[in-house]
Amino acid sequence: MIDELFVHNLALIEEAMLEPAPGLTVFTGETGAGKSALLNAIKLLMGERASIDLIRDGANELSVEGHFYFDDDGDEYPDGHIAKRSLSREGRSRASYDGHLASVNELSQLIGEHIDLCGQHEHQKLLKSVYHAELLDAWGREDIAQKRLAYQTLWNEFKKAEEELAYVREARSQDAAKIENARFIISRIEEVNPKHGEYEELEQSLPRLEHAEALLQAVTSAHNEISGDNGILDSLNEVLNSLEFVSRYDAELETCLDSLREALFPLEDVSTFLRRYENTLDFDQNAFEEADVRMGKLVGLTRMFGPRMEDVFETYESAKALIETFDSSDEREKACEEKLNKIQKQLREAAREWSQVRSAIAPQFARQVTEFMSELEMKGSELIVDLVDLEESRWSLQGPQHVEFLYRPGPGIHARPLAKIASGGESSRIMLAIKAALRDVDMVDTLIFDEIDAGVGGATARSVAAILKRLSQKRQVLVVTHLAQIAVCAQRHYVVQKNVTDTSTPQTEIKEVTSEERVCEIARMLSGNTDKPALDHARTLLEEASSM
Repeated sequence: MIDELFVHNLALIEEAMLEPAPGLTVFTGETGAGKSALLNAIKLLMGERASIDLIRDGANELSVEGHFYFDDDGDEYPDGHIAKRSLSREGRSRASYDGHLASVNELSQLIGEHIDLCGQHEHQKLLKSVYHAELLDAWGREDIAQKRLAYQTLWNEFKKAEEELAYVREARSQDAAKIENARFIISRIEEVNPKHGEYEELEQSLPRLEHAEALLQAVTSAHNEISGDNGILDSLNEVLNSLEFVSRYDAELETCLDSLREALFPLEDVSTFLRRYENTLDFDQNAFEEADVRMGKLVGLTRMFGPRMEDVFETYESAKALIETFDSSDEREKACEEKLNKIQKQLREAAREWSQVRSAIAPQFARQVTEFMSELEMKGSELIVDLVDLEESRWSLQGPQHVEFLYRPGPGIHARPLAKIASGGESSRIMLAIKAALRDVDMVDTLIFDEIDAGVGGATARSVAAILKRLSQKRQVLVVTHLAQIAVCAQRHYVVQKNVTDTSTPQTEIKEVTSEERVCEIARMLSGNTDKPALDHARTLLEEASSM
C-alpha cells in the first residue's frame, strides 16, 4: 500500500505530502483544482512515461517520492520501500528504488504491479473483449491458472516446432545456385583448413621470423656490451671494489655504494634475459616463407568471407548447416512433422482442459458480478460471459476461445457487447462490480478509482460508496470523487483546492480535513454552500457512514 506520497513542482502543486489510510481515502475538490495531478504523481512512480509539461511553471524540475508497504513482502522488508522519480526541463529523467538507481521498466514491475489505477483508460479497456479473458482467468485463480500456463507453454513449443519445420522445408526448396554456393564456401575454407587462434598466432610471430637476423645481431651485441669482457657489469664491479676500499675512510660513501649495488641486480636480470632470448632465435628463411604463405591464405579467406576470422568460421558453419539440412531434409522433415504432431495433440488436450474450466467458471463469475451490479442499483441488468470456441487456425497465446462480456440492461432485452450498449455511468459501475468480484483474488495492494462516479447520483451513489467501503476492508482504496455519499465513507479525506492570486502562479493545495472542516466540505459537495441545513445534512451522512 501507499504509506506516504511527496509531490514537488508537479502541475500546479508546488509541494504536497499525503498519508493515505490503509482502507479508504478520498480526494475531493472543484473541477480543475488539480486532482488529476495526484494521479499523475502516482503514475510516475508506477513507471509511466513522463512529460516536461507536468513540471510546474517557473520550476526547473519536478520530483515525486513514495513510501510503500507490500503484502507479499512478509517480514523481509519491515521498513517498506522508497521509490523516487524526478524530471528536469531538459528532459532528464531519474528514478531510484530503495536507494538504488532504477529504470522506468523496473519501477513498472516493482511498483506498478502492486497498484491498479482504474481511471477512464481502464473503463475503455473494459469495452475491449481482449481484456475480458484476463479478468475471467484472474477470477478463476489457481484452477484456471494452471490450465492457462500449461496451454501457453505448449503454444510456445508448438510455434517453435512450426518454425523448425518451416526452416527445413525452406532448405529443401533452396535453388541450385544457393546450394552450389554453400558447397563452394565449404570447399574453399576446407582447402585452407584454418584453425581457431592460428591467425592471431601468425600475426604475432611473423615479424619475429622476418627480422630474426636483425634481432639476433642486436641482442647478441647488447648482451656482450653488458656481460662481455670489459662490459658494463665488469666496469661497474671495478667501481664498486674501488669505492668499497676507500669507504672505510669516509662513511658517507656507503649511500653511493648501496645505489651501485642496487643497479647491479636489474643489469644482471637483463643479461640473463638477453642470453635466453638469444638462444630462442633461429634465423630460418624457409620457416619464415612458410608462415608468410600461410598468413596469405588466411588473409585471403578474411577478404572473401570476413572481415574477421570469426566471420570466416561462422560462414563455414552456416554453409555446412545448410548443406547438412539439405542432404538430410527428408529425414529431418519427417522428424519435425512427427514432433509438431505430437505437440499439437498435447496442445489440443490443454486447450480442451482450459476451455472446460473456463466454461465452468464463466457462469459463476457472471452471476457474482451481476449480484454486485444489483447492489449498485442496476437491478434487472445482467452480465453474461460469452465463450466462443475458435477454429484451431485462430488460436493464439491468449487461448482457444473468444471471451466477451455481454450486457443485458433488463429482462427480455437481447444481450449485446458492452461497447455497444453500456453508457459511461453503467461502464463505471460494471467495472466497480468486477473489481468487487475480484477483491479476494486480485493480488494488487492498492486500488485507485478516478471518475468511478461518472453519471451516478442519489441511491446509486450510496450503493457505490458501500461497495468501495467493502473493498477497502481488504485493499487500500483511493478515490477521486465529487460525491458526498462516497466521501463520508472515507477513513481519511483530502480536499484539493486551487488558490489563484493576481500576483503569483496559481497553486494547488492538498489538505486533510477532519472534524468541522470535513463537515463543511461534505456540505459544499451536497449543496454548494455551508448554511445550517447543508451542515446538518452533512453531519447526518457522516454519522450514517460510520455505522455502515
